[in-house]
Order: sequence, then C-alpha cells, then structure tokens
Amino acid sequence: MNIELTRFRVKKGKSKLVDEWMKFLNDHMHEVLLTLEDEKMYVETIFRENLDGQEYLYWYSIQGDAGQDVEESEHWVDKKHLEFWEECIDPTFRTVDLNPEVVMIPKRVKESFETGGSRG
Repeated sequence: MNIELTRFRVKKGKSKLVDEWMKFLNDHMHEVLLTLEDEKMYVETIFRENLDGQEYLYWYSIQGDAGQDVEESEHWVDKKHLEFWEECIDPTFRTVDLNPEVVMIPKRVKESFETGGSRG
C-alpha cells in the first residue's frame, strides 16, 4: 500500500481553469470513481491552498500495489483530467512530497481495501 501527500503549484493565471477542473471532477464523480478501480486507488483527495499569492493543489492518496498509471488509462474522464493537468500544473515547480509519520487505518478498513471490500 502506498500513501502519498504531494503539493503541486498551479500556473499563474490558471485559477479559473482549476475551478472548472474541480467542477468537472465533481460533476463526473461516477465516472471518476470507476477509473480508480484500475488504478487500485482506494482514496484520492485533492486539496487547494493559496499561500503568499501562489496557488497549490495537494493530492492525498492511498493506493494498492500494481495499479494502472492514470497516463495509461483509456477512460475519457482520465484523458480530460490529464488535459486540465497539463494546462494548470506548473512543470517547473519541484513537487513537494510529504512523508507520513503515522498511519492510522483500522485493520478492518485496511483489509477491506486490500480485498476489494464487500460487493453486496
């Protein structure tokens, strides 16, 4: 299991496009959740912050081993997501990966992640 929290800088002048991006993901949540299955993504959350006049997005995720990379996906929603990414995320900014110091996941929840949960 891989647990990550990573900060990305938004390109200057792209805040309104980030609004559209986040709305797109929320409006198409059913399709987004379907794509997470192939990625073995158990939890994915996007946070947004403005700090000293600069905007950042943070990705928090809990992912199983050997999941498909989003770049390999053929899902239309992932392709659109990556288009937004290219337009909004500043590639010149060195991402900041925060290291987990304590992971608090109850055993039953962790086992549910790893076994795919109940399908009933």
